[in-house]
Amino acid sequence: MAAPLPTRDSVTTIREDGSRPFLYPADTHGRFTLVRRISALLLIAFYLSLPWITIGGYPAVFFDIAQRRFHLFGLTLAAQDMWLLFFVITGLGFSLFFITALFGRIWCGWACPHTVFLDHVYRRIERLIDGDAVQRRVLAAAPPSAGKAARRLLKHGLYILVSATIAHLFLAYFVSLPAVWAMIGAAPGENWSLFVFMAVFTGILYFNFGWFREQLCIVICPYGRLQSALIDNHSLVIGYDATRGEPRMSVAEATKLREAAAVQAKEGLPALGSAKAGDCIGCARCVTVCPTGIDIRQGLQMECVGCTACIDACDDVMTRLHRPRGLIRYDSQNGFAGKPTRWIRGRTFLYGILLFVGASVATWALSTVRPASLGVTRIVGAPYIVSADTIRDQFLVRLVNKRNLPVRFVLSLEHAPSGLIQSGLLQPVELPPLGEIVEPLVLQQARRAYTGPFALTVRIQDAAGTFHLSREVEFLGPDVRLLREEDAEKEQERHEHK
Repeated sequence: MAAPLPTRDSVTTIREDGSRPFLYPADTHGRFTLVRRISALLLIAFYLSLPWITIGGYPAVFFDIAQRRFHLFGLTLAAQDMWLLFFVITGLGFSLFFITALFGRIWCGWACPHTVFLDHVYRRIERLIDGDAVQRRVLAAAPPSAGKAARRLLKHGLYILVSATIAHLFLAYFVSLPAVWAMIGAAPGENWSLFVFMAVFTGILYFNFGWFREQLCIVICPYGRLQSALIDNHSLVIGYDATRGEPRMSVAEATKLREAAAVQAKEGLPALGSAKAGDCIGCARCVTVCPTGIDIRQGLQMECVGCTACIDACDDVMTRLHRPRGLIRYDSQNGFAGKPTRWIRGRTFLYGILLFVGASVATWALSTVRPASLGVTRIVGAPYIVSADTIRDQFLVRLVNKRNLPVRFVLSLEHAPSGLIQSGLLQPVELPPLGEIVEPLVLQQARRAYTGPFALTVRIQDAAGTFHLSREVEFLGPDVRLLREEDAEKEQERHEHK
């Protein structure tokens, strides 16, 4: 007896008793499957090759947590530059909103790392070892045996090996590949914290791709639940053309109906009913290939990740029946209802504006990144020190070289009054690649010359003169009137003493 088709009344991967049925989606062949497979291989190569690609002496993507440096395709950010990523992430978020409003969950089905690795790595291993969907289902229901145990050990062993490989390459994003190779060759106790992290992360990947699978998209990932807020009836989604497909009839039922109608017409009898059958033959092929187990014929659902498997499966059936393809296809919900689809509308216009603003701000933010950073802070304690002859302000200068080459820096003061004495950082400072220094900078002014707080600029410039950075600071001191009264009292005491 065939299993009942899934309905929209509940999540497809949760039974009435709360348990989770394991899905065995059938394989598909077709134009979308081929393009997805090629794009997935390219994406996997991209994801895994970033730690190997060197740009400017560092991996293309390298989050060097230990040194507080972040290398992104040749751009080096120090820790104090991380605020710039807010604008980059905001721009990416608006891009996702805009793309979703136009093309639905194309990200989930075509580019999400979870979908890419699950469908094109782990499920390929499963099909290679356990066979097609029917064979996998039979094997799962079969009693324990040596053959079944051998298959399970081989499959899960490969799962663990692939998970460990992905985990190690993921670690390379943070410590670099040479460091990962060195850790692999060393004893676990020498890097016990990272060893524990790798073991846990490998276990999480193995659990997710070996068992949890589509539950991540349905239960954990918020994007699936957001799609109802991001799309509308004009968004491009994968759907079923009910106008063309209904009423559903098997090939045999449709043939009998047409033959009966032909006989009635030949004998001149009035038709007893409609002789028209829909193109859907109720084969449920679209259900058997769905990785989340839904029936796309029931309309757009939260579980749909837009993988296009149902399109290729249905097109294959239509081709065999010599019927037009596209019973299940990419279209808007208005398109399926026979209404026009508008690409430019309030939602896409708003998201487009937000995308433009986000991209513009992100571009501006990244353009402000300089090959060095300068920080000038007042030393904690008294804001100024008054002595018998001078007023002294003390600062800490933090200078960071973000370049991958040594750079010589020169510090100077601008808009400073004449007579201001500088102590510290009088000579050029050479910093190694990605090096930094924290040095004191003391500024002194004679009491008699002091007329109140004033602003000045601390400027650093590389020896080649290609760039400069500056920070404005304020020279603080006591109230001028009180200072003069104190000086007058001291002068009077000096005269009286004489």
